[in-house]
Amino acid sequence: MPYTADEQRYDEMKYARSGKSGIRLPQIALGLWQNFGGNRTLDIQEEMILRSFDLGINHFDLANNYGPPPGSAEENFGVLFKKHLRPYRDELLISTKAGYYMWKGPYGEWGSRKNLIASLDQSLGRMGLEYVDIFYHHRPDPNTPLEETMAALDHIVRQGKALYVGLSNYDAEQTREAVAILRNLGTPCLVHQPNYSMLNRWIEDGLQDVLDEQGVGSIAFCPLGRGQLTNKYVDKIKEERANPTGNMRTEAYTDERIAKFEALQAVAERREQTISQLALNWILRDNRVTSALIGASRVSQIEENVAALKAPGLTTEELNEIEGILNGIGNYAW
Repeated sequence: MPYTADEQRYDEMKYARSGKSGIRLPQIALGLWQNFGGNRTLDIQEEMILRSFDLGINHFDLANNYGPPPGSAEENFGVLFKKHLRPYRDELLISTKAGYYMWKGPYGEWGSRKNLIASLDQSLGRMGLEYVDIFYHHRPDPNTPLEETMAALDHIVRQGKALYVGLSNYDAEQTREAVAILRNLGTPCLVHQPNYSMLNRWIEDGLQDVLDEQGVGSIAFCPLGRGQLTNKYVDKIKEERANPTGNMRTEAYTDERIAKFEALQAVAERREQTISQLALNWILRDNRVTSALIGASRVSQIEENVAALKAPGLTTEELNEIEGILNGIGNYAW
């Protein structure tokens, strides 16, 4: 039976402007980093992507190497786009990236003009698209001049193969320089995609200030600390302590750290939320983060995360309490 999107898909999702641009991002976006490659059946992926769109998630984030195997997430998305989403193309923000290893030889990764242009051509072929809405350079290249990388992004926009460009994993000074080059070329940077969560706050040491100054939006990936900010994590670390497998550092399951996660869970429960929802509210606590990029392995996780947007904003007292809990909590992804 043909898919028809929910008529009320935009009624409850919240959207925020990305920096000083004309684009508003859904405050919850779906990343296809894991669980959308050849390791998952297409019917499960189909259910998650279509349910996401019905909930107002119109931003789907990919990269050339997402899978496993690399490239398979784009291929699978292309199949589902052709089958279900092509009539809604103008409602969608589809992004992809290049910069990490993708093919053999000296041009299969990093940030050369040759790599970026070839990679995007391959991505468009896998997805069956004429253009992507956002094309990111996925990581800084220490050996290629930044001017070459940014000129390649500018060229890609002028070719019509991407509408906007973004950066990912660039630090504050790298971002400042890259944004200035892009602005001078006439292709402003739309958005920066950093790893950011309660457990990984590196962007607060300068990057957020640069993005504010330059009028660039941000979309946080791994907002749930790669699964640490979920209700199942406390049980997981208690189990690891009782029966060590060697898969987790001992610092991850000390009494003090377990107590901190239980305290976060208590804050969430007072708000009638899960710890995942609390973590998303915290990420979006002010306008310095435009959107949170979630991953998912089942539809219920997407529904739970989107429901976080219905909660009232965190109070000053709650923010202060959370800040005290997070002091010294550590980041030990599993």
